Amino acid sequence: MVSAPSAGPSGSVGGTSSANASSRASPTVSNVNATTSSSAAANGVKPKTQVNSNGYHPANPQLPLSSLRSAPLDLTSVERRGQPTASREPVKRNRPYGLEDAPTYRPTDEEWKDPFEYVRKITPEASKYGICKVIPPDWWNPDFAIDTEKFHFRTRKQELNSVEGSTRANLSYLDALAKFHKQQGTNLNRLPYVDKKPLDLYRLKKAVESRGGFEKVCKTKKWAEIGRDLGYSGKIMSSLSTSLKNSYDRWLNPYENYLRQAKPGVYQQLEYEYGGPLTPSPAPSPLKRSTVNTPSSLRAESPARHATDALQASMNGLKQETERESILADAPSATSQPSSGGFTAINSGGFTAVNSGFTSVNRPTPTDPKGFTPPPKQHHGSPLSSAKNTPDLRPAGIAHANALKRQLSCDSLDSAKRDNGADKDDLDNGSRRSKRLKKETVPTVAGSHMSLFRPSAPRIPRDESAGPSEKCDTCGKGEEVGFIAVCESCDHGYHGSCLDPPVKHKPDAEWNCPRCLVGDGQFGFEEGGLYSLKQFQEKAADFKQGYFENRMPFDPVLNCARPVTEDDVEREFWRLVTSIEETVEVEYGADIHCTTHGSGFPTAERNPCNPYSTDPWNLNVMPLHPDSLFRHIKTDISGMTVPWVYVGMIFSTFCWHNEDHFAYSVNYQHFGATKTWYGIPAEDTEKFENAMREAVPELFETQPDLLFQLVTLLTPEQLKKAGVSVYALDQRAGQLVLTFPQAYHAGFNHGFNFNEAVNFAPSEWEPSGLAGVGRLQQFRRQPCFSHDELLWTAAEGATSGLTIQTAKWLAPALERIHKRERDQREEFITRHLENNSHSCALTGESTADCPLHFEVLDEDVPEEEYQCAYCKCFAYLSRFKCLRSGKFLCLQHAGNHACCDLPESQRFAGDKHVLYYRKTNEDLDETYRKVSEKAQQPELWEEKFERLLDEGPKPALKSLRNLLNEGDRIPYDLPSLPALREFVDRCVEWVDEATNYTVRKQQNRRKNDKAWQSGMRKSIGNSVQEPKERDTRRVDNIYRLIDYAERIGFDCPEIQQLQERANAIKSFQKNAEQALEHILGQTQESIEELIEEGRTFNIDMPELDKLAAVLEQIRWNSKARTNRTVFMTLGEVRELIAEGQKLEIPLYNDHMKWYTDKFQAGHQWEAKAKELINAEIVHYPQLEALSNQVQVNAIPVSRETLLAVDQILHKQREAHRQIIDLTERSRNPDYRKRPKYPEVVEIMKKLEDLNSKPTGTSDLEKEQRRHEDWMRKGKKLFGKTNAPLHILKSHMDYVLDRNLDCFDITSDKPRLPAEPASRAASEERENKMPRSWDDPAFREVFCICRRIEAGMMIECELCHEWYHGKCLKIARGKVKEDDKYTCPICDWRVKIPRDAARPKLEELISWQDEVQNLPFQPEEEEVLKKIIDNAQDFRNHIANFCNPVLATASEADTQRFYLRKIEGAEILLSFETNFFRQELHKWSPVAPEPPPVLDVSKSTRKPRPTKLQKMLQLHGVHDPDELPDNLKSKANSLKRKAMNAEAAAAAAAAAAATTPSTSALVPPNATSPSSHSYGSGNHPYFSRGSQPSTPALGSTHAHPPQRSDSVSSSRPGSSLRPESMDMESTSGITGLDFFMPSGSNGSGPRLTAYDASLSLEDRLMRGQDDSLSLHTDADKGKALEILGRTETGRKRAEEIFGPDVWSSSRDGAFANRSNIGQNQQEDDKDVDRMFLDLTNADDEEEAKKERQRDRDSAGVTAESFEAERNAMDMEDSD
Repeated sequence: MVSAPSAGPSGSVGGTSSANASSRASPTVSNVNATTSSSAAANGVKPKTQVNSNGYHPANPQLPLSSLRSAPLDLTSVERRGQPTASREPVKRNRPYGLEDAPTYRPTDEEWKDPFEYVRKITPEASKYGICKVIPPDWWNPDFAIDTEKFHFRTRKQELNSVEGSTRANLSYLDALAKFHKQQGTNLNRLPYVDKKPLDLYRLKKAVESRGGFEKVCKTKKWAEIGRDLGYSGKIMSSLSTSLKNSYDRWLNPYENYLRQAKPGVYQQLEYEYGGPLTPSPAPSPLKRSTVNTPSSLRAESPARHATDALQASMNGLKQETERESILADAPSATSQPSSGGFTAINSGGFTAVNSGFTSVNRPTPTDPKGFTPPPKQHHGSPLSSAKNTPDLRPAGIAHANALKRQLSCDSLDSAKRDNGADKDDLDNGSRRSKRLKKETVPTVAGSHMSLFRPSAPRIPRDESAGPSEKCDTCGKGEEVGFIAVCESCDHGYHGSCLDPPVKHKPDAEWNCPRCLVGDGQFGFEEGGLYSLKQFQEKAADFKQGYFENRMPFDPVLNCARPVTEDDVEREFWRLVTSIEETVEVEYGADIHCTTHGSGFPTAERNPCNPYSTDPWNLNVMPLHPDSLFRHIKTDISGMTVPWVYVGMIFSTFCWHNEDHFAYSVNYQHFGATKTWYGIPAEDTEKFENAMREAVPELFETQPDLLFQLVTLLTPEQLKKAGVSVYALDQRAGQLVLTFPQAYHAGFNHGFNFNEAVNFAPSEWEPSGLAGVGRLQQFRRQPCFSHDELLWTAAEGATSGLTIQTAKWLAPALERIHKRERDQREEFITRHLENNSHSCALTGESTADCPLHFEVLDEDVPEEEYQCAYCKCFAYLSRFKCLRSGKFLCLQHAGNHACCDLPESQRFAGDKHVLYYRKTNEDLDETYRKVSEKAQQPELWEEKFERLLDEGPKPALKSLRNLLNEGDRIPYDLPSLPALREFVDRCVEWVDEATNYTVRKQQNRRKNDKAWQSGMRKSIGNSVQEPKERDTRRVDNIYRLIDYAERIGFDCPEIQQLQERANAIKSFQKNAEQALEHILGQTQESIEELIEEGRTFNIDMPELDKLAAVLEQIRWNSKARTNRTVFMTLGEVRELIAEGQKLEIPLYNDHMKWYTDKFQAGHQWEAKAKELINAEIVHYPQLEALSNQVQVNAIPVSRETLLAVDQILHKQREAHRQIIDLTERSRNPDYRKRPKYPEVVEIMKKLEDLNSKPTGTSDLEKEQRRHEDWMRKGKKLFGKTNAPLHILKSHMDYVLDRNLDCFDITSDKPRLPAEPASRAASEERENKMPRSWDDPAFREVFCICRRIEAGMMIECELCHEWYHGKCLKIARGKVKEDDKYTCPICDWRVKIPRDAARPKLEELISWQDEVQNLPFQPEEEEVLKKIIDNAQDFRNHIANFCNPVLATASEADTQRFYLRKIEGAEILLSFETNFFRQELHKWSPVAPEPPPVLDVSKSTRKPRPTKLQKMLQLHGVHDPDELPDNLKSKANSLKRKAMNAEAAAAAAAAAAATTPSTSALVPPNATSPSSHSYGSGNHPYFSRGSQPSTPALGSTHAHPPQRSDSVSSSRPGSSLRPESMDMESTSGITGLDFFMPSGSNGSGPRLTAYDASLSLEDRLMRGQDDSLSLHTDADKGKALEILGRTETGRKRAEEIFGPDVWSSSRDGAFANRSNIGQNQQEDDKDVDRMFLDLTNADDEEEAKKERQRDRDSAGVTAESFEAERNAMDMEDSD
């Protein structure tokens, strides 16, 4: 690392060398390398190539980037938009130098949609600042699309104080000065001291130079003044003056004298190498003597710096050598060659072109002609006469290392050129910075496309294999001519005689050539290391922390160093940039091509599904926006149309520059620390350039294009002093920065960040772009693309779809290049024919005599074939080729520039030259004409508009319309178009309104005549016509329109037509008035014709209305006369009368009077008919009379009313006929021909809709009730008393289906117990004989249902038959693996659950016998017959097994088999059941007692709790009085209903006592089986240890004998409904103690066949009141209470007890209420007891208590309980 000379403690040359503030972040060379280099330099030996500590080699390793992998970057660790790490916008801060902030914009969502439109909107304001910041909407946050594991890049190293122009000029001067004195033998080991301060020799030189030079200063004695300028004071001025003079005379004067002698030769060499004079330049021509000094190259091996370092090291005992450091260790290191003075040269390997790698985001701005001086058109003289030695034959050392900014397709790659380097023409381009891509392969290694140093000017090639001193770089000859002196700095050799001034003797010590001593101004950035993003982030963080850790003041509040702010970073940056004493080096990953490294934005190729890949603000999309002119460029240009990315660290900077082609640019920061920008508006561009030239004229002398190189800064302070406006802004993550054309800008980074930038070009850019191309041509720098090609592509590509907007900017641009091209062609032709007049193809004549070959070639050629070899511009339209040298020139330099050794006159004559035109003059003119005409369309239209207005005071409407249509077709904003449209609209509106009066409406006139008449009648009444319509039909409108047309001032045929129509109207009005005066003499036809004539005018006139009224009256009379003989409805008569009233027909008119009378009669008829229709009881004779009256008297009535009357009469007649038909058919002796019951039901439903039922309805209803009584009897037989009637048929179908399986005698025959297919053979049957039948159709059926295996199956322990758990109501969870089960067939005490009662076969037969006496055929007849036949067949089949005489013990299995089938059937075969049960008990007794005789089989279903019981259970109380108050009323209502049920039960008991039972009685000594409760832990069949042993197993049952009144339960939770098979009474309830008094021993009341379906109220209403003793007060009161609820019941009570029953019962009601309460208390006990049973109080102790209570209570009959249960069920259903 090199430090600038500064004052050290000892006053030696140099000072502190602060390469880096922190060793952790230091990218310098390692100590080992430094030591080796120092020792090698001290011994005069050049060290070998070493690898830097960062693994970096100057030669790029041929390693593809895709093979590199590194740790990914954690995006949460960097500042990023939308993340918590995002930095906030701080309050506006005070910037250094008092800079003002550039504007910041926040577009709305709507503004954000179109970036180009938004840029146009803000440009007027933002362009005044040169730059601006745009903050996207909050929702806009594109993904970061780069794979951070694969992304690697090379950096460039930046020494901060070297990029500042003044500092670099100072260091360069001191470097060359130290070399000169060392060469003279007087080493400048230390800077001279004056007044104990080091003397800045460069400032002294500048101060003396500004005052006229050394001699003039001495004469005018200005040394004291110079001392004050240099900051010296406090010393005697005479002594100071002497010191300054002596220092100047000793150190500066010899070197300045040398420069005056050597500089012209060096400048001449540079001009020769660059191919022309160094113009434009602020300095005089280098051929003249000048006192202005030029800087040498700023190199690390600078003798001035090494002298400073050596002196400081010798005095301080230190060696201050630093190392270069990078991250990866896979790249070769730079080769360092030490100078003979012992200092290692950092860049001794040669400078690399700055432009080739460090290409900026931005490009130069156009300058005024007053800016940089343009080069002369001609270059007089050629450097050498030999073609062999021309510069174009000398390849540059790094000719192929130009920065590439355009990428061509792979098809255009030329492998030969790629292998041999660039074309030789590029030798002249070695120093230009271009973004245009040559035909080279895309680099595969990071940084391989970037050579960071600006190349040295090309020199004569020499044999590289030879030593450095073998040949002279000037003449190319060896030592045979003379000795060769080798330059220590550049390693080039020269003959002493070839030097200027010449060297007579070969130098013995270090020697530097004049070029190195004078300086060629070359400067660039050294290539840095290869990094991944994470590695560079760590490096940047370490550097920043290490730099500031000891520099920030202590903060007592935070108790640590104060955090670094943006202000701190900005001020420190400018301090380091301007510091000569302190050098800090950073690295910057700049100009990284997205084509090889990828873009940070999603792209359509890599991320097609990402919405941001096509977002218009995506930097990959923005350059190709439909409004961007760059879309006309045929190839991609990297950096302009393809973005570049930038990876920065703290202090890394981009120097002052403007964009290539003066384009707009946009820069987006994906993430990271702040980037500070400085901008200069375009209007201050000239001021800025002048300020730069004045500040560092030395740099511009040898490099007029310095501002193109992006390597020079100047502080804003210096610029502001020069009157330049400088603005600043801070860019943060997720923000965009826009730069405007010609605006210079620079900036630096505050830390690690990642930015992406690209150019774009709206149409407003074109003039700036053209100026930018001109500026590049002035400085002979290659443009990025051909501006002419862009314009011509836009013109030719858009000729078919060229818009006016495009033509507006394209036409002026084409005009400029068209004029320039024509002028250049004409000038060339003039020079071509100047001294050689002949016929030439260029003038359209014969080409035989012309030595110049001319060709029109309209095809794309490689760029190098149409790039001017002199000015580097692209000669797109015309190019001049030299066949001798192969060079191409533009027309401006064709012939002028020495493309070969021919004289100028011969070059213009065209010998050995070719002139190519891409477009002929005619093509140029035609294309320009088309675009110009398109652009002039708005102006031409405006001219047409003006001419039309000038033709006369009344322009024709047709012409105006045509012009308006033409203007509408022009997609451009025409100023006069709105006014024309408004005028034409007014005229068209007038014409439309006038047309209503001029055009006769003839279409469908006759068809719509009636509608018109109706409209006319409405207009006559003036009640319906809208006011607006009336206004438009006024005759005054015609005269108003005629006047209005005159005022508007236009002409059209409708005006004349309207005038003619006005005259015709006047004539009609006169004729109408005459007809109305003599109306009696007019006929209907004449009036119609006159009205028809008036209608054609389409306006309202009083005469027309009067004529229409007269005509309508005539027509009404005619219509009324005709309709007298036609039947009319009431509405039609009403309309006719209303029409006559509107027409003002007088009431005395005969027709009006007749129709009025008819209408009144019809109205009366309507009222009477509606009264009869709506009556509760329709009087059909009156309706019949009304219907006949209409026919006889022709009364007008409404059709709806008449139809309703007829419908009622029709329904009544039809219903009467159906009733008669049903009645007659129901009396048919053959009951099979009687009507079906569903037919009767359907007809009876229809009769319900009739207000009055026809005769015979009541008889039919009685017959229906008689049939339904039969159905109810069947329901009762099946235990479905409370079910609807239609349930009977479906239940009988179920019974038949069940019986078909159980009574199957074909397939299901007696067999051994079968094993279900899902189980293995049981142990008990393994040794038994196989089945004894071989029926192939046999199916294995089980259980009492005789069906196949399904669900859970249980095996009986005794008979080994398997039963369905579902059939026996056994839950799966209750069964355990080792439980043993005894089936109800083996043990009669086990109850079979039944969902419905089973009628006896004899009862069904008796029920079937009643069918013949029914009035209708029941639909259940067929099913009933099948059930009976099926059961009878089965009974007959098993009759042989029911013979007690023949039965033996061997038939026990068969009897058990048939008993199982009988028990599964849904009808009861009582004899067979009792027989088999007795026989089985006899042969295989299980129970200790024999089974009782069964006569009935009732349902075992548990009744649902009543609402009252549910309510009590819900609230946990037993007494309704304990319920909440809001529920007591409801509870009392439910209690009353329960009392009604009790009364019904009492009535049933009374009837049972008086009516002999039709059922068989149970023997009085019958006993009931033991109670088998299925409660928890008490189940005798499934609980372990409680299973009673069967007799077959050798143990006795543990069932003690039970009393006859014991309670039997059929399933868990049931204690009311029994297993009816084991009931010895006909009760449907299990517990007999509910129905018999205790100890009755069977002598209590017996059950009878009793119709319990009727409630007590129904029986009282029907006279069946035997259950109540109505002579007692209690029963009478109960009966009155029941009958008093309805009006019908009150009438029935009066019939029973007399008419005064209610008056006499009121007094006794209150007296009996107490008795009723006592009875209710007793009843409540019974209800509570019933509730406990219903809720399954399965506790044994509770069951004993209940039985005891039952024995103590009064007996209740089965019928009474059944009635009560029915009442509860009905209430639940309610």
